[in-house]
Amino acid sequence: MTLPRVLLVSLGGTITMTSNAGGGITPTLTGADLVEAVPALANVAEIEAVSPFRLPGSSLTFANLREVAQLITTRLENEDFAGAIVVQGTDSIEETAFLLDLVVQTERPVVVVGAMRGAQAPGADGPANLLAAAVVASDPLAVGLGTVVVLNDTIHAARRVQKVSTFIPSAFESVGSGPLGHVIEGRMQLMMRPARKAPFAKGLEQDGAPVALVTGVLGDDGRILSQLPELGYAGVVVEALGAGHVPALYVEPMEALARRIPVVLSTRVAGGPVFTATYNYPGSEIDLLARGIIHGGDLGGLKSRLLLSSLLGAGLAGDELSQAFAHYSSSVHSA
Repeated sequence: MTLPRVLLVSLGGTITMTSNAGGGITPTLTGADLVEAVPALANVAEIEAVSPFRLPGSSLTFANLREVAQLITTRLENEDFAGAIVVQGTDSIEETAFLLDLVVQTERPVVVVGAMRGAQAPGADGPANLLAAAVVASDPLAVGLGTVVVLNDTIHAARRVQKVSTFIPSAFESVGSGPLGHVIEGRMQLMMRPARKAPFAKGLEQDGAPVALVTGVLGDDGRILSQLPELGYAGVVVEALGAGHVPALYVEPMEALARRIPVVLSTRVAGGPVFTATYNYPGSEIDLLARGIIHGGDLGGLKSRLLLSSLLGAGLAGDELSQAFAHYSSSVHSA
């Protein structure tokens, strides 16, 4: 029987880390090393491994990810790969998965995977996670899902997945929606298929623009906001309290800033969208949206930042920017 081909792109992360003489663990293993360590992969797919980087997840850059996105798009669209696996650190996996979902130009599955324990740790979860990722990446059922994250035999949509623990293997959840499915007895079991919007093609052309992420907190006056343009930021996402609310002292600096650079209103809450028409007081969502702040939809701050960065990097501005942000930040399809 001919096995499906899967492209494995290893970027580093805990799954590739081993002990060093100085103490602690660092990225050392290549993609080929990972494949060799999991013999059961040979029963699932024919895997070609490449290792463009060997970095912790916290050190990946927009330039790194654009290179990865271009590599995956080119090879999956021009060769007979069933799908791709991206191996990386879990610190930034919810961000990189969303960015890849936004810009990779293919209907074939892209599965992002990592581990919570190093390769030499007791109970290392990397091998099982990699095997589950290969099952999903090689399954025709995964075509059209976009980029997904697979850890602990659980399949998460890129736009929903969040890291919720610093140490347990089941560290990821899809807050508000639940996972797309699971890998059970070596097979992909899909429970739901979310609607997916076409990738943002211009996102592959250049790196994203610098966008700040500011979290609203009790008693803050927002003084940092006025400094952002001078620091070189082209836009800002404000993670508001609750359903899109900031301290009253934020209102004037946010409005002034929005006249200079795009300001997006997100929420620091793990689940649920920013409201549009419920609360009406200084610093509420009705007040802020009336002052020219862009509605962040149902994306959290981390993903809103990546979306705004990609749109600005592609040169979008004004109404075109607002419309594109509204389109991609909402999980509801628009015509």
